[in-house]
Amino acid sequence: MAAMKPRTGDGPLEVTKEGRGIIMRVPLEGGGRLVVELTPDEAAALAEALNGVVG
Repeated sequence: MAAMKPRTGDGPLEVTKEGRGIIMRVPLEGGGRLVVELTPDEAAALAEALNGVVG
């Protein structure tokens, strides 16, 4: 039987460009990651919305 690795976190926020899309991986508080694929227009709209909140 293979040894189980402990879950020590799923790493930092990652954003990569894959093909024509942009992949964003967001670590979740309870473990795991939320993976979202965005178009460049959607990513620009998200960046604008976030800049409006964090200023």
